[in-house]
Amino acid sequence: MKWKGGRRSSNVEDRRGSGGFSTGGGGLGMSGMAGGGIFGIIIMILIALFGGGDLFGGVGSTPTETPQTGITETSNKTEDEMAEFVSVVLAYTEDAWTQEFANNNMEYVNPTLVLFSGQVQSACGVAGSQVGPFYCPADQKLYIDLSFYDQLSQEYGASGDFAMAYVVAHEVGHHVQNLLGIMDQVQGYRNQVSETEYNELNVRLELQADYLAGVWANYVQEQGVLEEGDFEEALQAAFAVGDDTLQKQYQGYVVPDSFTHGTSEQRMRWFTKGFETGNLSGADTFNIGYDEL
Repeated sequence: MKWKGGRRSSNVEDRRGSGGFSTGGGGLGMSGMAGGGIFGIIIMILIALFGGGDLFGGVGSTPTETPQTGITETSNKTEDEMAEFVSVVLAYTEDAWTQEFANNNMEYVNPTLVLFSGQVQSACGVAGSQVGPFYCPADQKLYIDLSFYDQLSQEYGASGDFAMAYVVAHEVGHHVQNLLGIMDQVQGYRNQVSETEYNELNVRLELQADYLAGVWANYVQEQGVLEEGDFEEALQAAFAVGDDTLQKQYQGYVVPDSFTHGTSEQRMRWFTKGFETGNLSGADTFNIGYDEL
């Protein structure tokens, strides 16, 4: 991805090392969109790339934070470059979704990206790096430990900068779902359906976020910043985080009823569909049969 020299988003909080942060001008209002969404149904308190993790056991007061500007000096040079990269990626998501929302007579509200190391306090509770990148709808922030870039490459075999760009775009996709009211619409479904049915709703949600990441990838292609191999890097990342692939890798067998994010094939297919469509029109993952996803 041709990202160097691109606009860096001001909506970044850097909490690495000292626990300080810098913040930009992203608003918190939803411009009247919190009502009915245009897609379907699901509620997630905290949405992670992989899922899992005890994200609610550590809910407490927010740690004391000291305002700080820019990237922390304690972080290494490689992480600083990755911090700059994800800031540019975030800026492209801001531009893409501002345009797409305007095309649908809506106003996009930028999320905030929080960079952290090890553990972080969010409005959804305390989360550790083992959860993976995640989005918290309660504070409209996405959280990423930059060490995940190495994990993505070394542990999951998904290397390249656009693999990480896919991760950011996927989490921003959850923010888009939040703004569209998809989560609030069915806040009570967790206790109204079986675990298997709820898992299926989660799969639909995650595949929709993959579609939205593909819509963003289409936008950056139109901006002329995609390089040869970038699309394949994103597909490899989507493949790497499929439920079937992860379950085979870590337990040696798959349990389809426990899937919460979709298979590798499904994740690649919905990302590709978003990339080829390039807008919100094909994003409905809730009104088709589960076996057709």
